[in-house]
Amino acid sequence: MSDSENPSAAMLTAEDIRSRLETYCREMTEHGEMFNGRKAAVLIPLYWYGGEWHVLFTRRSEGVNDHKGQVSFPGGAVEADDRNVYQAALREANEEIGLVPGNAEILGRLKDYITISQFVISPIVARINWPFSIRINSSEVSRVFSIPLSYLGDRSNIDIRTHTFSDGQTTRLFYFAPYDGELLWGITARITVRLLKVLGFLENSY
Repeated sequence: MSDSENPSAAMLTAEDIRSRLETYCREMTEHGEMFNGRKAAVLIPLYWYGGEWHVLFTRRSEGVNDHKGQVSFPGGAVEADDRNVYQAALREANEEIGLVPGNAEILGRLKDYITISQFVISPIVARINWPFSIRINSSEVSRVFSIPLSYLGDRSNIDIRTHTFSDGQTTRLFYFAPYDGELLWGITARITVRLLKVLGFLENSY
């Protein structure tokens, strides 16, 4: 990708993001229908503030069943009443942090991911109105914070480590340099890296 095609955080518009996600989805052949596991959806909330894009994250409480105390996106299991993964992501964001669905504009989605807890996660990308009245569900979330997209897209802030499983298989783990005391790693870091690739901040081979 040339420099002219690689947008800075200041240059990227909501329509740029939507267009890149649409192109990515047209080229994507795999979704969660291929996998066994309980369906889940997370919302990747983006907002414009101070002349750049920010990504909103949560830190999970110590009372949840899985991934206690880890940085995550708002989200959870798809319920029977949810029409689709988009509605599920918006509902969960409303329940966890008080984001009203009408204050979020869906821009697209990323490919599904399987977690070690056997959830098939659909990441949904949305532009949100900022600021909004954050209402934390303390049983699931301990903190809401954001990280500038420019920080996330800086390669010097990303550490790649190789993990070897007992069966000899290996996988790459992404760790972002701590920001505001928060460590971004695990499945949330993998999803974030995928978003950065789609938006042109990282090469596809990264």
